[in-house]
Amino acid sequence: MIETHADIETSDGAMNTFIVCPDEQGPHPIVLFLMDAPGKREELHDMARRIATAGYYVMLPNLYYRRVREFVIDGTPNSREVMFGHMNSLSNAMVVDDCRALLSHADCDQHARPGYCAVIGYCMSGSFVFAAAAQLSARVRASASIHGVRLMTDAADSPHLTADQIQGEIYFGCAETDDWAPPAMIAALDAHLATKSINYRIEWYPGTHHGFVFPQRGDIYAKPAAERHWERLFSLFKRNL
Repeated sequence: MIETHADIETSDGAMNTFIVCPDEQGPHPIVLFLMDAPGKREELHDMARRIATAGYYVMLPNLYYRRVREFVIDGTPNSREVMFGHMNSLSNAMVVDDCRALLSHADCDQHARPGYCAVIGYCMSGSFVFAAAAQLSARVRASASIHGVRLMTDAADSPHLTADQIQGEIYFGCAETDDWAPPAMIAALDAHLATKSINYRIEWYPGTHHGFVFPQRGDIYAKPAAERHWERLFSLFKRNL
């Protein structure tokens, strides 16, 4: 495997990014991996490595780079308050611009395959993935929001408003119990997307809670469901990339 840490220049500064891909049989399709709220960390690096071993060029950026180069939540109340401050400082437009910068960087790397790419995201990045799938539709052919939040809101930039621009396939994996993405929101999203001519799937994961895919979440981690989410992602990539 080839692993690098790159500072990718954006209009707002240097976005520190973990990049991993196989060391042979390239170039490889690009997968943009957007982090959850607790930050870019080794647990996510390991998840990126798992994707890369299947033959993909994976980019995991620190989306908080405008405020801090490194942030990992440590479980203290103050740390959670700082995390929410970082999370709420982001907008869909900002992260879509970050995705553009990531793709521009990848397009100059011989190990990355030009053309269609995938964007996946967890927790806070669900809405970013949804927005990127629409606004970067010429490139994004596979997208996945896993226990994503703010997928359908009253905000002027709610990502559901541009859903009809999506040209690729989009997947929403939802925890059965999720205060951040309640069933009522997902039901409303499903009803909305059913009126659009797009290729989407919403799937519930019974018996799970928000964060069920992360091995370091203790009792929240649900291994069978987490493995099913991996199967869904790899099938999505295989169909579309």
